[in-house]
Amino acid sequence: MSESSDQHYVIVGAGQAGAEVASELRKRGFEGQISLIGDESVAPYRRPPLSKAYFSGDAEADSLLVLKPPQLEKNGIDLLSGVTVDAIDRATHTVTLSDGRSLQYDKLALTTGGRARPLPCPGNDLDGVFLLRSLADVDAIRAHCNAETRMAIVGGGFIGLEVAASARKAGMAVTVVETLDRVLARVTAPVVSAFFERIHREAGVDLRTGVRVEAIEGTTKVEGVRLGDGSVIPADVVVVGIGLIPNVELAEAAGLEVDNGIVVDACAQTSDPDIVAAGDCANHPNRFAGERIRLESVQNAMEQARVAAGTMLGAESPYDAVPWFWSDQYDCKLQMAGLSGGYDDIVLRGDPAAEKRFSAFYLRDGQLIAADSVGRPQDFMFAKKLVTLNIAPDRAKLADPEVPLKAFLPA
Repeated sequence: MSESSDQHYVIVGAGQAGAEVASELRKRGFEGQISLIGDESVAPYRRPPLSKAYFSGDAEADSLLVLKPPQLEKNGIDLLSGVTVDAIDRATHTVTLSDGRSLQYDKLALTTGGRARPLPCPGNDLDGVFLLRSLADVDAIRAHCNAETRMAIVGGGFIGLEVAASARKAGMAVTVVETLDRVLARVTAPVVSAFFERIHREAGVDLRTGVRVEAIEGTTKVEGVRLGDGSVIPADVVVVGIGLIPNVELAEAAGLEVDNGIVVDACAQTSDPDIVAAGDCANHPNRFAGERIRLESVQNAMEQARVAAGTMLGAESPYDAVPWFWSDQYDCKLQMAGLSGGYDDIVLRGDPAAEKRFSAFYLRDGQLIAADSVGRPQDFMFAKKLVTLNIAPDRAKLADPEVPLKAFLPA
């Protein structure tokens, strides 16, 4: 029996990052006690399908679970569900739970994730106004919906557009309101935004950009959304998708360094040597961004969680994976590799105005920093490798679909 068998590792947050920390600890041979604490009443599950397959009814809740009860039992992971951690006492290595219990830890992982940002306007508490972050949120939204429902979606990011596609699939009348002058403005180039605006309008979505929500109207229940110009969009249900607030309050109260997330180093170590953090809540140095960043993605949650588990076991290994993301809308799959912020040139492979298969490559100072691919999974696969290698491609060859991206890889 190893000396680790006497140790107790506690993980706060039972999402994908927390589940991955727990699984990775066991894979690496940790024999001690693992407690995984989650505020939801279900086992850890995948969130990306919530706005897509689960919303549409194409996936059951059980299919979303990443650690089912038999797996938790087999791996000796003690899941404490439906409770929160109220406080961390770093001096005594103790966490206090909302049900009055306290746990002592040798190492602590904070995978607290984030919460959906509420809409800051009058009427945001009316019946029929929903945020979307959890299984319970989607269940509540679906209970208010049928084919006759008029849905207004505030926010033209991934969540808003994925819900719009799912709601149109179910036959609902859908209006999307975006404050910025185009959808996906924070993550894609105008040409990619224009493509997604087109496919949503073709699917019957009333898409309005460059407009501000003034208030949600209604007495006790939603009746409409009043815009800055005074016009009102009739609505029975309002879904708000305007971003995420990282859950840092627990870390901040414990005296850990916090700055748009829990500050960690490249190995997921916080300012306390016995506490790591990973996932949506963690602010880390990222070479692809060229600065500190907090990433909200499953890829980041999983890979950073594995790094965090290694650090807990004394096997530090810097997190250096290329960021990647995806979004399913109607019959289109958008796959993104790298971070396109600060690009000064864009090269298209395919014509987004004419077809649903194209890639947009983002360059900065001639170097490939990111790529968005729609319906071209091979492009995405090679783009991940090419972004990692810091290549400076020939623009003409990059734009030519006849030149395989494999040709840009070093021999």
